[in-house]
Amino acid sequence: MTPVIDPRRGDIEDDASSTKRRSLLSLAGSLLVEISLPKLILSWTMLFAVPGLLLGLTPVVASAWIRLVSHKITSPLLGVWPALLFAILLAVGLFGVRSLFRMAESSFWSLNSLAVEPVYVACREGLRHLVERLLQSRLDKSQLARLRAGTAGAAGIIIFAVAVAVLLACWPSSRWLASFIDLASPRDLVAIAVANSVVLVAAYLAVAALVWAFADATMHQPQDFGDFSASPDDARMWRVAHLSDIHVVGERYGFRIESGRAGPQGNDRLSRLLKLLDVTHADNPLDIILITGDLTDAGRSAEWSELLEALAAYPRLAERILILPGNHDLNIVDRANPARLDLPTSPNRKLRRLRFLSAVDALHGERVRLIDQTRRCLAGSLSESLKPYRAEIAKFAEIGRPRLSRKLNELWAAVFPMVLPPDSDEGLGIILLDSNADTHFSFTNALGMISAEQMNGIEIAAAQYPRACWIIALHHHVVEYPKAAKVLSERIGTALVNGNWFVRRLQALGSRAILMHGHRHIDWIGKCAGLSIISAPSPVMEATDDADTHFYIHTLAARNCGELSLLAPERVVVPARSKATG
Repeated sequence: MTPVIDPRRGDIEDDASSTKRRSLLSLAGSLLVEISLPKLILSWTMLFAVPGLLLGLTPVVASAWIRLVSHKITSPLLGVWPALLFAILLAVGLFGVRSLFRMAESSFWSLNSLAVEPVYVACREGLRHLVERLLQSRLDKSQLARLRAGTAGAAGIIIFAVAVAVLLACWPSSRWLASFIDLASPRDLVAIAVANSVVLVAAYLAVAALVWAFADATMHQPQDFGDFSASPDDARMWRVAHLSDIHVVGERYGFRIESGRAGPQGNDRLSRLLKLLDVTHADNPLDIILITGDLTDAGRSAEWSELLEALAAYPRLAERILILPGNHDLNIVDRANPARLDLPTSPNRKLRRLRFLSAVDALHGERVRLIDQTRRCLAGSLSESLKPYRAEIAKFAEIGRPRLSRKLNELWAAVFPMVLPPDSDEGLGIILLDSNADTHFSFTNALGMISAEQMNGIEIAAAQYPRACWIIALHHHVVEYPKAAKVLSERIGTALVNGNWFVRRLQALGSRAILMHGHRHIDWIGKCAGLSIISAPSPVMEATDDADTHFYIHTLAARNCGELSLLAPERVVVPARSKATG
């Protein structure tokens, strides 16, 4: 008997959060209807208002404390007890100021990553999208590259002008010097803190926009790769299967969040992919299978279970797999409701991180090593680093109480980058990054950023093996591709907000490094500022089960001079279900 509505084919509810089946305007309308205003207010208070107030209060409180200490120093101190009291006051003050500046620094970078840099990126990409749509057919590639550089400069000037106007408007309400008596009125203090915060952020944005614009305008623009290297006789070579965005679901007939019914159901395509990869490996062995994020569709336990069970059937592949987190593994708050918010105190985000770490530990925890930032060298393996936390991780996953997570707060930042060291001084090493920005909102889950600590980790690993070559792997694309996008939403909110800074820092590695990423589901190989960049297409997301998809196996060659060359890639087709079963 055939039901009127076949549940195996899905229905309109499966498209609730799909950007392939619904426009962003439609999704935004649903968001406004569904969003919890009390939760939104509380989240914005914790993520924006509190950091902003701390940033604005820092100079006022610091000046009041300095005035108090100066008064104590200049006053006559007679006897032991007054001197002791002053020493205690000085110690408490130093501790308080150090803590205050630490909180202010954290608050500043939180506001920077969530509000400041995205403003510049949105302006730059908006201008580029507009002028490319109007002029692309009339210009050649070199002219388009100059146009992109010019729009970066224009964006910087626009942001600078707006930021200066805001600064001048708020400056009369700001105040930078005070005494503790002046801090007695909470209402006045809040007003001063808000004005100070706006002035500081606006001043930073004005200067930073010009710096970013100059750096973007003068840096070489991304270009298509061109000719691949010929197979050299005197080089060592590695075969790397590059996968990304496989979006495993936890249900047999489940659809993906992003694609909805425009994409496949269940994990049948993944099974076909692994079977094909196993056959390929048997014919011509692979050295590495790199999956650059979005292994799961929402980071749920059932999805990780499906993935690990699928890989367990192919032990020869599993022992070569390296994974890193994508935004769908960490930042999806609710599969069916993009309006859903996670409060910063919620255990859910930490649970998604711990699920990922557990999976990494099972797949390659003994093979990858961490970075000791203090000693500036490679540390022990991931599995060794997790040992002291295993009991607490298991307990937190069981009951999720915030008080149990105190020791886990620094764990996530400490495990990135993960490094698979080269097997010799002139071998190939792999560095795995977490490029996901902190977000507690499904609608903004795709934002990416590379921290300065991770960049330092890359430089430490490269310095320890100065003659080795490297694959730098992350989820987000670092620059926008030199091709026109169909809609502006493809260009904003998905690339690294500090991607150009990241590329400039990687230039020191020169031809010793190749960067691999996923996220956009787009097949592209190119160069930017001398750095080779490979974007992996999704072998799952961009088609239904009735269409073919593909992925690539890349051959990398390293000569004695330390140059890493990219040979022509091998395109592997994952056939449609009808072809696989026919």
